Amino acid sequence: MTNVRLPLRALVPFAAGSIGMGIWVTVPGIFLLYFLTDVLAVPPQAAGLALLLPNVVNVVLHPWVGRISDANLATAGHRRQLMSIGCVVVLAFVAMFAVPSDLHGTTAAIWVAVALVAGNLLYSCYQVSYLATPADLGIGYHERTRLMGYRSVVITVSVLLAGVAAPAVAGDDPGVGDYTRMALWLGAVMLAAMLVGITGVARLSRAAPGTPAEPGHRGGLLVALRDRQFRALTASYLTVGITMHLVLAAMPYFAEYELGRSSLTTVLIAAFMAPAVLTTPLWVLVARRLGKQLSLLVAQAAFVAGSLVLALGAAAGLPLLITAVAVLGVAFAAMQLMPLSMVPDVIAAGPAGAAGAGSYTGVWTAAEATGGALGPYVYSACLTAGGFAASSAGQHTTQSPGALAAVRYGFTLVPAVLMTIAIVLQRRYTLDKRAHTAAPRAGAQEKAEGQRN
Repeated sequence: MTNVRLPLRALVPFAAGSIGMGIWVTVPGIFLLYFLTDVLAVPPQAAGLALLLPNVVNVVLHPWVGRISDANLATAGHRRQLMSIGCVVVLAFVAMFAVPSDLHGTTAAIWVAVALVAGNLLYSCYQVSYLATPADLGIGYHERTRLMGYRSVVITVSVLLAGVAAPAVAGDDPGVGDYTRMALWLGAVMLAAMLVGITGVARLSRAAPGTPAEPGHRGGLLVALRDRQFRALTASYLTVGITMHLVLAAMPYFAEYELGRSSLTTVLIAAFMAPAVLTTPLWVLVARRLGKQLSLLVAQAAFVAGSLVLALGAAAGLPLLITAVAVLGVAFAAMQLMPLSMVPDVIAAGPAGAAGAGSYTGVWTAAEATGGALGPYVYSACLTAGGFAASSAGQHTTQSPGALAAVRYGFTLVPAVLMTIAIVLQRRYTLDKRAHTAAPRAGAQEKAEGQRN
């Protein structure tokens, strides 16, 4: 039966696990590039490589973790063992910001890169198994959207709170010690949330058990890569991931060098994340009416429009810029919700079903991690091309006109171009029209059968 409605006692703790995931994605995503260039005096090019190379390793690691997750499902009947191991990511999170005082420049970048490699591997153990959950459950098209809607609201709230709390805890003009204190506080929250998430996965599995995986029947990496629908969806999501992580990494620079006040970073983050939180439930309703694919394309087009408005810069006035950032946030909500609820649809329509969910999500999270690395790297390349000058904590360097132009247009025009590419790639995905049309018919049929029985 796929018309099961998941209970709140399972949905809420499952979604709570995303708080820890949101902290891991947000704090390094927004602050790590800035931490390297403006606190540890790492040149932009070296800082970009320090964030890029560890995530290149993930292209190999995530699919491998996915295979292990599928093996755990086949042998133990669940994926929670790997999730428990993934909770150790908290130690790597703290280590990224606890850079020894005698390290600066390239050596500091190496320290951060090593911590990031370890953190990404541990995080993938949790993330891959967590995101395979919707495909493991005996639920249908619309309930997958509802499930991921709860998750999207919580992770967006956590991104908002982490983005606001991190600079507040670190303080004004922070040094390495201030960032370390921030990492310790947020790391404790991360650990607690991830443990609650494991409880949520267990409750969901009991509420809507899926078809047990047959021994020896696993999807495998090649099955995922041969799936045309999955390739199209993943390629678009990768491009979206690059775009979104670029925007997040660029916010502190845009606030300080374009708007003239670093304190506006918090305002920009709030203007971006608050609308995303508020509109996620609305996107769930829109997807029910229009389908996930069309809803996603509308959101991507809105993102392009908002980015072009931001390209006007400080001359446009703060109210208009905040409104444009809010439009990006509304679009971001759909770009979080729709693809993640479409992946289980692809898995359900694929040859391996839930038995290969780990392999699919392993490739998916590898793309997500790659986007997380390439976004800041692309922005760092823009800064390098503009001649941006790195500095240490407490120093304030005057930037050249070329560097200031790179700060503005790297935050605005480059994301607009990338999102346009994502739209072109997303249009190659054709599964959703059939799945959306079949969902009401299948639900009505199951309801009728239940009434007869």
